[in-house]
Amino acid sequence: MKKLILGIFLMLFSLTTWAQSNFEVSGKMVDAKSQKPLQNVTVVIVNTNLTATTDAEGNFTIANPAHGDQRLRLSYVGYATKTLPIEIVMNESLDLGTILLEEDITTELQLSLVTLTESDLGDDNSGSENTSGLLQASRDVFQQVAAFNWGQARFRVRGLDNEYGNTFINGISMNKIYDGRPQYSNWGGLNDATRNQEFTTGTRPSDYTFGGILGTQSINMRASSVRAGTRLSVSGANTNYNWRTMATYGSGLNKNGWAYAFSASYRGAQEGYFEGTDYDAKSFYAAVEKKINDQHSLNLTAIYAQNSRGKNSPNTQELIDLKGEDYNSYWGYQNGKKRNSRDKDVEEPIFILSHDWKISDRTTLNTNVGYQFGKIGNSRLDFNGARNPDPTYYRNLPSYYSTMHTSDGDYVGNSPENIRLAAMARDAFMQNSQINWDELYRQNIENAALFGGESLTILYEDRTDDRQLTANTFLSTQLTNNIALDAGITYKKLKSENYQKVLDLLGGSFYSDIDPFLAGDGRQSDLNNPDRKVTVGDRFGYNYNLHANVIDAFAQLKFAYTSFNSYLGVGGTYTEYQREGIYRNGNYANNSEGKSEKINFNDFGVKGGVNYRITGHHFLDLNAAYMTKAPTMRNTFPNVRMNNNITREIDSEKIVSVDGSYILRTPKIKARLTGYFSQVEDATEIAFYFAEGLGTLSSGEESISTNGNAFVSETVRGISKQNMGGELGFEYQITPTIKATAAASYGQYIYTNNPNVSLNIDNTRSTVNFGEATMKNYKQAGIPQQAYSFGIEYRDPAYWWIGANVNYLDDIYLDVSPLLRTKNFLIDSNDPDRFPFPDATEDKVRKLLKQEKLNSFTLVNLSGGKSWRISGKTLGFFASVNNVFDVRYKTGGFEQGRNANYGELTKDLQGGVRSFGPKYFYGYGRTYFLNLYLNF
Repeated sequence: MKKLILGIFLMLFSLTTWAQSNFEVSGKMVDAKSQKPLQNVTVVIVNTNLTATTDAEGNFTIANPAHGDQRLRLSYVGYATKTLPIEIVMNESLDLGTILLEEDITTELQLSLVTLTESDLGDDNSGSENTSGLLQASRDVFQQVAAFNWGQARFRVRGLDNEYGNTFINGISMNKIYDGRPQYSNWGGLNDATRNQEFTTGTRPSDYTFGGILGTQSINMRASSVRAGTRLSVSGANTNYNWRTMATYGSGLNKNGWAYAFSASYRGAQEGYFEGTDYDAKSFYAAVEKKINDQHSLNLTAIYAQNSRGKNSPNTQELIDLKGEDYNSYWGYQNGKKRNSRDKDVEEPIFILSHDWKISDRTTLNTNVGYQFGKIGNSRLDFNGARNPDPTYYRNLPSYYSTMHTSDGDYVGNSPENIRLAAMARDAFMQNSQINWDELYRQNIENAALFGGESLTILYEDRTDDRQLTANTFLSTQLTNNIALDAGITYKKLKSENYQKVLDLLGGSFYSDIDPFLAGDGRQSDLNNPDRKVTVGDRFGYNYNLHANVIDAFAQLKFAYTSFNSYLGVGGTYTEYQREGIYRNGNYANNSEGKSEKINFNDFGVKGGVNYRITGHHFLDLNAAYMTKAPTMRNTFPNVRMNNNITREIDSEKIVSVDGSYILRTPKIKARLTGYFSQVEDATEIAFYFAEGLGTLSSGEESISTNGNAFVSETVRGISKQNMGGELGFEYQITPTIKATAAASYGQYIYTNNPNVSLNIDNTRSTVNFGEATMKNYKQAGIPQQAYSFGIEYRDPAYWWIGANVNYLDDIYLDVSPLLRTKNFLIDSNDPDRFPFPDATEDKVRKLLKQEKLNSFTLVNLSGGKSWRISGKTLGFFASVNNVFDVRYKTGGFEQGRNANYGELTKDLQGGVRSFGPKYFYGYGRTYFLNLYLNF
């Protein structure tokens, strides 16, 4: 595959001959209000590789364009994009004269999009499944609504996770090899420096990649792309952070061919919207560019974004009823100040060196080298020989008593004694519903005095230190007047160190590096250093490296004719993963230390599309793709912290995508109606949790008693998902100052098969295959499958505007537990012959396992702004209020897999309030964002 990829690329690279002619399209760009020339405006003949940027005087020239009817797209940071129809006559130059560009005052809306792109749902990056960040670059009506109005409800375009999209900065992919998703906080707070973006929808062609089925976001952070001048701003909000200050400077390209750009920001909050969610983020950006001559230019970009924030907990309905929707169990008071136990810290600097070579008027070569390194840490409490410090530990809650059963299985939760104990537990919890940091210190200090300094409870972090090198080169050439070629090849090399690190001993002097839930050698995290005592800064628990090498190449042809445009693309990828264990884990003494076998995947894709111009206002657009996609590193190793095992029978995903659109563009109406279909097969997902009622567990020759209870790593393999539906985006310019918008999304996102479930169980040192899970026709979770929006906006000629929109979202479902839908769920673990529970009738089981649908909700948002021109400077403000009526709504959640069989789940339901019910995530209530800025 590697030789094939290289051969295809070199063959396409050589196809750069073309016919020469001698005519051009030219013009001059100026600010509509000040009449000043605009430098670095991007000018593109649509669906070709013919492009130019304006010079210091605002002038541009495109040589030798294709003849016939064409469209010229003009875009510049902070200005409304303009598209002009032009007619090119062969061998006749066309001078368009002076073209006016108007400031787009609603671009300030992008700055308010802080709700989700730097939030997550758990300890990994899976909560960034929304596509809000991905859509900031788009001018499409539907996608703007999806990002700015529905993003707060975790809406995903076409129901797709953002691992099926691609995000690039200066041609370097920002998608993590580990989970396939971008880490938006790596450039968070640099909004002014990231404004120059392009977005391609779905499988439509990108200059940098074959792409996925969601789309591609390309962020240009070269020094010359930052708008010339200085911008200062200060913002207030009540979401992730409370205050933000930002300063940005762009020099523009001077007469000596140099350009410089800088940006810095600080965002912070002692407490964000949810209780105990502190926030501290510092961001810096610098870029320098040198235009050596008309053919060559170099750019160096550096990004540093440090982000630390406290997380908020998902909660069961019992906790919500007791403490409300904003309750967060992760924090507590220490010496009178709030302290969060679950902080996420991200600090991964990025350096990108880019070289642009204009080989001719029709051919360019862009080469980039990127290096990213740094850390991601997720903190939490750990305990040995102490009571679980989590205030929501099930034994602390009233439901522990109201669901009580005897050893014979008789329900006694409604006995007078248990009713009394439940009331006492309720009162105790209401008075002690947060982490008691002072008590943890007291216990550790007392224990240290008795046992030589040992801490019972500590604060640690799950730490990832990545070092990734990326190098690529992209060729873009106009082969003929009607045919353009893009081709590229990329190499990525990753070394990822993963370990637990002691952050705070909480009053003690050391911590024992053992697993108290296991026995014998199984307790040792590293048999080469048994019974180790660790202190602050030490690694413990697990310690391993992940290695990856990825090579991908693509080529695409774009055809531009008077009545239609089309494209055809091919791509190939070689992916190689390997685990290297640093510790010799006591539970997997022969399969944890050293390097695993290498596993590799060979993938390919083909795609094509056509855009047919019915008339100058009516278009039809069709796109189709088939591709395979390597599983992420996260899903390749089922118990990566403990051993070198590779997921059994893991394979690349097979993906099919088709979409078709009718597009209407008139001076007053812009509309797009789209139908889409995608199918993903052979997907793999891995999860970790504690399960009860698994039944008899053994490890072949050796049988270890577990009472059917164990910490498990769950692997769900062979998943098939189908996403189909329709999208509508509609914009109507009622008058020159009043505009109405409407958008609708109706989808059906389901599982289409019954995947296989297996559990990796540390207690028994084994992997148990539980067979099929009846997941077919269950809904994909946490996604509004219906969303509707209507908005109206007024723009005054005096440069102020105000807008309002109302949004309705429905069909959101809870994430179901696959284990509960295997045959094991029906087996009575106490029955020696493993017969099913006698009362587990089909009707009862269907009712128990019915997927929960969350309530629909309506959100009303308001926004507005005003700008003034004062002595050549622009002063302005932007304000928005989301969820005006403070509606509280669940955005998603998940079933807990702890009650692994019918008997355990029935017991949990018997008391009326569940101990291990689903955990829910809530969206924000009423929030605001205010930004004051000065441009000069």
